[in-house]
Amino acid sequence: MRTRSHLIVVVGAGLVGLGALAAGDRVQDQPPQTTRPQQPFPDLVGALKATDGCLGVELARTQSGKNLIFAWFQDKKAMMTWYYSESHQEIMDRIFVHDGETDSNKPLEGVGDDFGPIMVIASITMADESKFDETMLPISQIAIELYAPISGGLFLGGRFAPEGVMVPKMHDYTPKPRTKDPD
Repeated sequence: MRTRSHLIVVVGAGLVGLGALAAGDRVQDQPPQTTRPQQPFPDLVGALKATDGCLGVELARTQSGKNLIFAWFQDKKAMMTWYYSESHQEIMDRIFVHDGETDSNKPLEGVGDDFGPIMVIASITMADESKFDETMLPISQIAIELYAPISGGLFLGGRFAPEGVMVPKMHDYTPKPRTKDPD
């Protein structure tokens, strides 16, 4: 169980805790469950956007109550820059309980250095109380999922993914601007 929990959070646990805050839930309003002083979280979205190779960030909330962060990275190097950033490490330390165990898996182990772009979807569902020993947050669900684009798709007038996310054979059906006829 512990290894699985570490794998789930390995890429972007910090994406989620503050995603809940940015999407409207207020974790700091919950009674503290630790003796550590409660300090404001760093600006997650700002830190993500400031990461070299982060192509864009979007926040959303589903009908089922999941708070989501979508973050697109140019490649594995950009993902690793975020993962090891001071902001992400601080968020992980504040959200997850560390009991001295270490996980032998490395982030994105087995993914080629030139792999990208990568979309991360971080989701969290808040609860009245924490259901897990691994976190002090009152949550019922947390997940970090990684995706890469496949060839194809279409758009008209704009895309969900940032323009910098290159997708092979994606068709742009947006009409070209009309030019004025000379008088």
